[in-house]
Amino acid sequence: MKHLVASTLMLVPLLALAAPTAPAAAKKAPAAAAKAPAKKTVAKAPAKAPVKKAAVATTSVAAAAAAAMMAEQPLGEDALAIAELVHTGTIGCELGKHVNVERVADKPGYFKVSGNGFNFHMSPVPTTTGAVRLEDTRAGAVWLQIANKSMLMNQKIGQRLADECMSTAQLQVAEALKKNPLPNLLEGRAGQ
Repeated sequence: MKHLVASTLMLVPLLALAAPTAPAAAKKAPAAAAKAPAKKTVAKAPAKAPVKKAAVATTSVAAAAAAAMMAEQPLGEDALAIAELVHTGTIGCELGKHVNVERVADKPGYFKVSGNGFNFHMSPVPTTTGAVRLEDTRAGAVWLQIANKSMLMNQKIGQRLADECMSTAQLQVAEALKKNPLPNLLEGRAGQ
């Protein structure tokens, strides 16, 4: 699925360059340069700018279409298995913040993650660490959930939107870890 989106995004600029508007503007520019004096040659540069803007606009439209296409596709078995592990409801975080994690009723495996100033449409992504990871690739948002806490990050701006978030189950694990901390893996065993 990622390869399809990547291929689409790479082809869109090429298609935009091959569009009829670009050659027409290129044909007009040499004709204008031949008829106009040297001072008006500088004036032809703005005529090229709309072609570039059209290519950028086409690229962003294609990116939005690709994101919508990804969101419409049903998830695989591995992603649906991850979705079953996601803690839902209103989850309290540090500094009095909270995050609402809700399942999207008509799209199995998809979640709406919202809070004060943000609203993301996320889907599960497999990890090698066992952490539960939800992503909104369009917005660059990531919800990471481990046994004792969760956090919400915006990768585009490199900022944590919510940290130390704990559902009821995660709070119980955090309390248990306070009473019985895990051994430090970097220290050797006593008596060896």
